[in-house]
Amino acid sequence: MSITTEPTGSNGIAVSFREVSRHYGGVKAVDRVSFDILDGEFFAMLGPSGSGKTTSLRLIAGFEQPSAGIVSIHGKNMVGVPPYDRDVNTVFQDYALFPHMNVVDNVAYGLMIRKVPLVERRRQAEEMLEMVALGGFGQRKPSQLSGGQRQRVALARALVNHPSVLLLDEPLGALDLKLREQMQVELKAIQRRVGITFVYVTHDQGEALSMSDRVAVFNQGRIEQMARPHELYETPATAFVAGFVGVSNLLAPTVAQGITGRAESCSIRPEKIHLAATGGTIPANAMGSEGRITAILYLGANTRYDVALDGGGEVTVAVQNREVHIEPQEGERVLLWWEARHLMRLVG
Repeated sequence: MSITTEPTGSNGIAVSFREVSRHYGGVKAVDRVSFDILDGEFFAMLGPSGSGKTTSLRLIAGFEQPSAGIVSIHGKNMVGVPPYDRDVNTVFQDYALFPHMNVVDNVAYGLMIRKVPLVERRRQAEEMLEMVALGGFGQRKPSQLSGGQRQRVALARALVNHPSVLLLDEPLGALDLKLREQMQVELKAIQRRVGITFVYVTHDQGEALSMSDRVAVFNQGRIEQMARPHELYETPATAFVAGFVGVSNLLAPTVAQGITGRAESCSIRPEKIHLAATGGTIPANAMGSEGRITAILYLGANTRYDVALDGGGEVTVAVQNREVHIEPQEGERVLLWWEARHLMRLVG
């Protein structure tokens, strides 16, 4: 299912796809995809491996050419235009730094290729290192830096050329969790400072939701949904989006019919479900079911309960651990309820 969402706002369009496909024989890596990315937007392409997100990025960069359709950058048709003639730069997961060069020369490399005089390119490189919080690191070799510092160098090297669009291909994938979360904050702050368009490819929904202005969720070469992060999470359009973006309980039509009276696929987030003792009353604006706890998993900040519903199916409930209290036990019967507005009706 391909959904085209037109961006809002008065800014121009940085990147445009119009019915773009990239096929490899019978494999449809990208299949008739259309979307626009705004000037100055932090735009994420999210999806599992093989969904088409990286191929789409490579089509923007010029590393791939479309089998059909038009890719435009600031209104200029890029079909047939080589990578070096596009006003874009790419940051890769493996950094691709030159190990024999020091940091400042790595950052200044693109300026050297453009024959910028030595003094000027060193000045610009040092300024960019200051921007990514690496002032004073210019004389070190990449091997003397941490993973997060090497990633900042790669970012500085890309930004020093002042591209109108920066492409980031899973740039934080090689970092540990804590450093990855730190770099998410820093990347977003840097993007706001430089004001250029960032196009970010990731399979990590947490990265996409935390940094992006809008997210396109890819699946099997097409876009399932494109929206702002909170819209994707709160109102997923399809069962795939509901399951891939965050954790969600998918209710089959037969299960939903016993709760809502309508045989349709639905979804409810675990944190939206209230857990109560059986025999209680469901509020007037809510719906729910009774069931039996089949498993309990303590996760520190919250506790996860797996509950088998009386009407069939199983749901996961996430209860925040605000204080120490007596918890329901495995095998115990409970009442589950949620506000009607939190039940999401899905297609696909």
